Amino acid sequence: MAATIREVYGNALVKYGKDDDRVVVLDADVSSSTKSNIFAQTSGERFFNVGIAEANMVAMAAGFASEGKIPFVNTFAVFISTLGTLGARTFAGYGRAPIKFMGAYGGMSDAFDGATHHAIEDIAIMRAIPGITVLVASDAVLTDWIVKTAIETPAAMYVRLSRDTMPDLYRPDEKFELGKGKILKEGRDATIIACGIMSGFSLEAAYILEKEGISVRVVDMFSIKPIDEALIKQCARETKTILTAEEHSKIGGLGSAVAEVLAGNGLGTPLTMIGINDCYTQSGPYKDLLKAYELDVNSIADKVKSCIR
Repeated sequence: MAATIREVYGNALVKYGKDDDRVVVLDADVSSSTKSNIFAQTSGERFFNVGIAEANMVAMAAGFASEGKIPFVNTFAVFISTLGTLGARTFAGYGRAPIKFMGAYGGMSDAFDGATHHAIEDIAIMRAIPGITVLVASDAVLTDWIVKTAIETPAAMYVRLSRDTMPDLYRPDEKFELGKGKILKEGRDATIIACGIMSGFSLEAAYILEKEGISVRVVDMFSIKPIDEALIKQCARETKTILTAEEHSKIGGLGSAVAEVLAGNGLGTPLTMIGINDCYTQSGPYKDLLKAYELDVNSIADKVKSCIR
């Protein structure tokens, strides 16, 4: 069975952080869920369970950062982007402390815990804070690269991770760059710009549509901020319509970021957002939730067909 994204993250922390004394890892009493406990098992002297005190955790991380450490703070995405927001704004945004905010259980992947634990507004919140880079993991290889890059980059970052497994999109030797998306498949009729688990779903939908004679380009826009404006403009010029696909509210997330680029450059390419409407989500099996909110492969394919008719 493939490793979950949270397990890949925990193992990457050990891989890149166990021999780097600058790396410290903090968790808000959910380390067995975030898998930061994997780091604790190898480097316990640099692991701190602060308890259910997210605001204090961010303040502690700022203190570590002021002493030259590279702090990774861990809890569920919904809590890090709400209870941790004041610290993120004050210390990481305004104060430029290079804190790494690792948002576990992004989207609806904490399925059965429902609306209180689903993160559907975290990208909107964190990308609005000046000075914070926003990344969304879309497969295991990218997750590994994100951890390595977070250690190497002296800047504040918010990283959205998933509880679940994700389809493999990249070879182990794939090269990535902050601020640059990745074209997963070429196409001429439409472009789907996606992030997270929706990148893999969009790719699968594109191959289904290809059998019906519909050519769809798929872009993994894992870097939400900074975003790849050049690639978005290229897609607007080369395909007839653009769709965005995200496991997030349609308000303020990837779709809004792409719309800002299109509008800001005077591009009239039609844009359709696939995401969660302005509502709270339900509890249930993860796959059922994705289908209920029309984020599954077949729903994506149907949306593309409706856009190019």
